[in-house]
Amino acid sequence: MMTRNLILFSACVLSGWATALQAAAPYAVMKDIEFTNHPVTLRLDAHVPPGSGPFPAVILVHGGGWTNGNKTANFVLPLFQPLTETGYTWFTIDYRLAPQYPYPDAVQDVQSAILFVKKHAGEYKVDTKKIALMGESAGAHLVNLVGTRNQPPYDVAAVVSFYGPIDMVEFCRKFESKPPEGGLQSFFQITEWNAAARAKIREASPATYISRKTPPFLFIHGTEDEAVPYAQSTLAMKLFKEHGIPSDLITVQGGIHGVINWEKDPKFQGYKAGMIDWLHKTLGSVSQ
Repeated sequence: MMTRNLILFSACVLSGWATALQAAAPYAVMKDIEFTNHPVTLRLDAHVPPGSGPFPAVILVHGGGWTNGNKTANFVLPLFQPLTETGYTWFTIDYRLAPQYPYPDAVQDVQSAILFVKKHAGEYKVDTKKIALMGESAGAHLVNLVGTRNQPPYDVAAVVSFYGPIDMVEFCRKFESKPPEGGLQSFFQITEWNAAARAKIREASPATYISRKTPPFLFIHGTEDEAVPYAQSTLAMKLFKEHGIPSDLITVQGGIHGVINWEKDPKFQGYKAGMIDWLHKTLGSVSQ
């Protein structure tokens, strides 16, 4: 009996050690993976947790006014550690930039990334029924657009939107007193505010596509954002409620545009725990 108990005790200790080692094991990071080559080669980085999976997954889309940035740009780096803390597999992607590649090229690239992750789910331990999109600024516009449409095979289970436009028609009103410039001109190829321009903006507006197919959204926005007004997220909450789509809003009181700016003061960083909790509530938590 003593021998049997000793064996059982040893097995439990070894099992406990194995669990602790697994929990402490680092993510595997695979960089510069080609996810499409049509019409140009685009790459992503994959961050895969220890364990057998399959795990929920997040595809991160950087901002940059549709004209600059990349998958490891400073303005998305603050999101890397919180994504790792989810215990999920996560990806950060490149996409084609304006003015060389105008709308809707970047939208198609986000869709290509979703297809790649689904096709290679086994390699990256992904649960294809639990994929979320996450974007910030212009990247949030892209995930808002793909997410609200949520058309198979590009459908996802959730979207996290950092200070991204939801209603492009409303967003553009304040710019109509002067000719289009910056990302609006280079990405949407608009040179004047006429009927054709407004039709294109409406087509590129996520609000146009909100329906019962739209998955749950989490909006995260600073109240002092001058690039994309906080009112875009409160409007989003109203529109989602009208359509019966689950949505939540994390308000960063006093926050200006950009998580990179929120990193300068701990009082702006409470969104991280809230974001992780929301993802776990929506997609499920992970026990290693």
